[in-house]
Amino acid sequence: MPGLSTRLGRALRNRRAGERRLAWFRPEFAGPETIVLTSPAFGHLEHMPESTAGRGVGGDVSPALAWTGVPAGAASLTLIVQDHDVPLPVAITHARVAEIAPETTAIAQGGIRGWHGPRPIPGHGPHHYVFQLFALDGSGRVVARGRLDGVYERD
Repeated sequence: MPGLSTRLGRALRNRRAGERRLAWFRPEFAGPETIVLTSPAFGHLEHMPESTAGRGVGGDVSPALAWTGVPAGAASLTLIVQDHDVPLPVAITHARVAEIAPETTAIAQGGIRGWHGPRPIPGHGPHHYVFQLFALDGSGRVVARGRLDGVYERD
């Protein structure tokens, strides 16, 4: 017989915040999608390694990220990582890093400050962890953006 948390996850399987709750869909984060965001740990819509999963589940180590396509006029970069599959009214933010220098093209494994890795409810199904990178001009307007979606699930 499955444990209590697995039964709870299965009961809430159809409850999700929804993709529209991501920062990506807020008007102030709209912009050209010219940044290509990648990770050597997983591809877009592929399973994230257990090493990235949160405390008590995995190693709680942020994955390495790399990107291209930041425009010359960018003053800074902001990275936001969110899970829109949580059974809540809003997406959960797993990391937010602001004021990344615009000439930066990568973050090493374990290099995301404040990383809180995936810890979905067992049995709830796959959760999407959306890495959203925004390039901002000197006024704080988005001049480019890119996205990488990783997937993590606990049985």
